[in-house]
Amino acid sequence: MKTLLVVDAANVVGSVPDGWWRDRRGAAERLRDRLVPYADSGVPGHPGPLEVVLVVEGAARSVASVPGVRTVAAEGSGDDRIVELVAEEGRDRTCLVVTADRALRERVRSLGAEVAGPRTVRPRP
Repeated sequence: MKTLLVVDAANVVGSVPDGWWRDRRGAAERLRDRLVPYADSGVPGHPGPLEVVLVVEGAARSVASVPGVRTVAAEGSGDDRIVELVAEEGRDRTCLVVTADRALRERVRSLGAEVAGPRTVRPRP
């Protein structure tokens, strides 16, 4: 079974001050598109293929899925939706959550997920 890679869109987008706040939806779409190659190639420590899930919230909630990246819109808290995904879909397989949010990292670790920082999927220029 493929490793589940869950990406906290708001946290990863916010990790680089590139003007994302002027167009949150567009920034989430650009992140989604940058994630596509990871579905096949994998990320450090987790070779592909991966099931890539991008959790979006707020103004980015309407970002659509593309081949290789499934987007999941959080109705409320993105963090809560990530925890739900890990609990629902990460039970019987390796699950890696990409976020820098300390509280979220602890919540998903308690469910058995591994965590990695935003640079895993968004290297700094």
